[in-house]
Amino acid sequence: MAERYYAVREDLLPEGILKTEQAKELLRRGEADTVHEAAERVGLSRSAFYKYKDGVYLLEQAAREKIATLSLDLEHRSGVLSKVLGLLASLEGNVLTIHQSIPLQGLANVVVSLETSGLQGTLQDLLDRLRREGGVKRAAVVGRG
Repeated sequence: MAERYYAVREDLLPEGILKTEQAKELLRRGEADTVHEAAERVGLSRSAFYKYKDGVYLLEQAAREKIATLSLDLEHRSGVLSKVLGLLASLEGNVLTIHQSIPLQGLANVVVSLETSGLQGTLQDLLDRLRREGGVKRAAVVGRG
């Protein structure tokens, strides 16, 4: 099933999600040096912070920040990564960083930071295209900002 995104009014959100965003804000501003410190200051467990951190962000922040971090599981075959990068470029995504793990059991995890301000279509469209690409076993957005 494809990932879906919702815009939800703040007063309807569970406390853990709100506190996760508060902790992330402390980290962004430099008011907390570690996740442990930020989570403690807002009254949140670190496990809850890590559960929600990549899936919650302020809508206005998302509009300003145009960087997405993608996690991909790719088959360890010649040309798969090249095809993925070609697809990103063809959709006007600007690759900022790439990190690839050593392939294990025929799969390599690739994490790509992508500047999306010029991206043709939505991130969901991009994920759908990536998932249809030969050799891509999994594609997900794991971070924004």
